[in-house]
Amino acid sequence: MENVCGILQTAKLNLEQTAVRLKISDSILNRLLEPKEKIELTLNPTLSDGKHIQVKAFIVKHRDSLGPAKGGIRMSPTVTLEDIQGLSMEMTWKTSLIGVPFGGGKSGIQVDSSNININDKEIIIRSFTRGAMRHIGPEIYVPAPDMGTNEADMGHIRDCLAYSWGQSITNGCYVTGKPIILGGIVGRKEATGRGVAYTVLAACKKLGIDIKQARVAVQGFGNVGSVAAAELFDFGANIVAVSDVTGGIMDNDGIDIKQLAVFTKNCGPLASYPAAKQCSNADVLTCDCDILVPAATQSVITSDVASRIKAKIIAEGANSPTIPDADEILAQKNVFVIPDILCNAGGVFVSYLEYTQETQREQMTLDQVNKRLSERMNARFEQVYDYSQNKKLTMRQAAMDIAVQRVVEATQALGVLP
Repeated sequence: MENVCGILQTAKLNLEQTAVRLKISDSILNRLLEPKEKIELTLNPTLSDGKHIQVKAFIVKHRDSLGPAKGGIRMSPTVTLEDIQGLSMEMTWKTSLIGVPFGGGKSGIQVDSSNININDKEIIIRSFTRGAMRHIGPEIYVPAPDMGTNEADMGHIRDCLAYSWGQSITNGCYVTGKPIILGGIVGRKEATGRGVAYTVLAACKKLGIDIKQARVAVQGFGNVGSVAAAELFDFGANIVAVSDVTGGIMDNDGIDIKQLAVFTKNCGPLASYPAAKQCSNADVLTCDCDILVPAATQSVITSDVASRIKAKIIAEGANSPTIPDADEILAQKNVFVIPDILCNAGGVFVSYLEYTQETQREQMTLDQVNKRLSERMNARFEQVYDYSQNKKLTMRQAAMDIAVQRVVEATQALGVLP
């Protein structure tokens, strides 16, 4: 039976391999392998029907040598402290690579967000905020939406903090991804998926692929995958397969993403879309396409899946979708992988713009946000690509080298004394 790595195991393996290439000392490596702080909270909210429940929640700050920890709040019944630890490490490399003054952090709440009403979700989010209040802040840890949470939840966090202090607003940016009317920034919700599309375009130019002739498969039609699919569709790509938690659909002649978005919003689950044939999530990963966008969850590209992938480009919209053994197979097949810490970093970059906008009481237009996002994603893509070519490394290896080296330099510059 194949050994499927969890998020933490994958993150540690990638770091250990990077440490060998960069000749990082054991003392520094040991510091980077462990988080600076990990916290487990026990929440005891009372739901709207009067029922008392007990909920586990986790907060991990991996590194803050480049700035306050940054990372989303994942709400899932299966999320573990190990998952959050691995994701927080990923955020350290992502913020370092994209060049924003943040470290890596992450939170998790063990609740099935799809199985509770909006009132109970707000109760749980506010309970989490009260419990986590000492551990979040503009110079400590700045959360954001992740799987299972959204901008409404971030608005409730902001209000819960301000209410507790008897203030109308928080002093500085305590959380990003908020509703625009509450200090959020235009374009933040679409930023991750839009950034994925920008890196796909950049990769196509390097590999001589005409995006208007390219066939694209997108696994995951949530906030990241749906936006990436819509952007690539607008660029002229032929979207041949799409899936979400309900299943998948496939059409070699192309799926109209705009019609699909309307259908999933108003009519029913994606898998019941009548204008394409049904398929499984696994079928989407291995279908006949030029570009594959895994934008659902972690560890979906195993060795077995990697051996059957037909795509020339894999753009990792999800966090840690590829296990290390599969990476080796993809490299042997000359599949061009845009690693997650580069590919989906658009969200944290625009979160940084929101952070500065709110903290400085500024306002940015959508054109300004998208222009800065495009420039940053393309600049970092070029940097990673050039490094990979010069050092004869994969894109993941190059991205990790650049990101980890910056964190090591900052760690050493801060010194060993408190």
